Order: sequence, then C-alpha cells, then structure tokens
Amino acid sequence: MLAILENAVEYFQKYLFAQNDIGRKLFQEAEEWFLEKNADHFFSFESICETLELHPDYIREGLMSWKEKTRKEYSFQASRPSQKKLAKTRVSATSLRFPKTA
Repeated sequence: MLAILENAVEYFQKYLFAQNDIGRKLFQEAEEWFLEKNADHFFSFESICETLELHPDYIREGLMSWKEKTRKEYSFQASRPSQKKLAKTRVSATSLRFPKTA
C-alpha cells in the first residue's frame, strides 16, 4: 500500500507540467485519486491512509499547496524571458513520516 501511495505522489509531482498525453493522463489520474473522497474500494487513497494511519486531508492539502506553489514559480519564471527556465521541482523522496512499529 505504501508503494501505491509513493507511486501516486511521484506521478503527481513528476507530470505536473507534462507536455505529452501520457504524462498529462498520469498526473490527472493521480490528482483524481488523491481528491476522491468516501471511496469504498480497498486501494482508494483514503483506505490506504487509514491502513497506514495517515491523515488523508493533511496529505491532500500538502499536495495541493505544493502544486499551486510550483505552478506560480513556473509561471513567474516563464514570464521572465531573460532568465533560465525553472528547473523541474520535485521531491525525490516522500516527506511523510511513519511511526516505527515494534
């Protein structure tokens, strides 16, 4: 389940500015998966968070905040033609902290 969550975060961050159809679709699917509420299937975002004892709304807020910040930075850089384009910003590892189990 953790691998599914990590994969979704990776796609969400990696394909935010995708130029091709496959990348845009991967981003859209990841975003929809995070935003889906009250889904009752076993591998839904909320179900995985419940199993891993994570707070889904906290993660959602963090991802949406990251998305807006990154888009603003990208548009700011794009509006400055004399500057280099913004390098891809992406968290290389999830910053989620999990409690150690005995």
